[in-house]
Amino acid sequence: MLKLARDGAERAGGALMHWWDGDGAAKVYAHDEEAVLLERATGGRSLLKMAMDGEDDEASRIICHTVERLHAPRKKPLPDLIPLRRWFRELEPAAKAYGGTLAECSVIAEELLSDPRDPVVLHGDIHHSNILDFEEDGWLAIDPKGLIGERGFDYANIFANEDLPAISAPGRLQRQLQIVCAETAMEPRRLLKWIVAYSGLSAAWFLGDDMAPRAESPLAVACIALSELQRA
Repeated sequence: MLKLARDGAERAGGALMHWWDGDGAAKVYAHDEEAVLLERATGGRSLLKMAMDGEDDEASRIICHTVERLHAPRKKPLPDLIPLRRWFRELEPAAKAYGGTLAECSVIAEELLSDPRDPVVLHGDIHHSNILDFEEDGWLAIDPKGLIGERGFDYANIFANEDLPAISAPGRLQRQLQIVCAETAMEPRRLLKWIVAYSGLSAAWFLGDDMAPRAESPLAVACIALSELQRA
């Protein structure tokens, strides 16, 4: 599969795929600044389908195991990656423009970005459709954005993937929070904050692209996570 870079994030992602060298991510056969030639996934399983067909817990565990492989350190120089603070640059202006839940998300994002922990190389766009079945090679990631920052960011979209209809269903976030924290040893409050921050950023992107109705889904997830934070 040939992937052509359309922007800086995709160029950073291509360099990161090359850096991972098939460990947790699809194999790269050739790479330059503008394109990457990848192994094609041929397995028939889908994490999104699993999550929609009663295997949400197992799908989350698979995502966590794959992300753990991606976050593992390598003994080679890092590629040129995008700092997580730069990735969040659209959230604060959107929060000032729209207020409400988005403003709460922005405050929590600033708190996290000002006190980073466990910095790692980040995929940057982990969701159910960016980890694919490569049969004998297992579940491998594709389409990273090439970020660097706190590891909790990469787990947040397990909770906020708008392609999954159940993301705001009663009890779903709470159950997946227990599973993800058990698999990753993350502190629940810290992960809840990343869910709030990520959901706010996702909503800000939709609002910035004049797609206000699509911002409702991540904002609903943010509200659930904010409520859990108040009770924690």
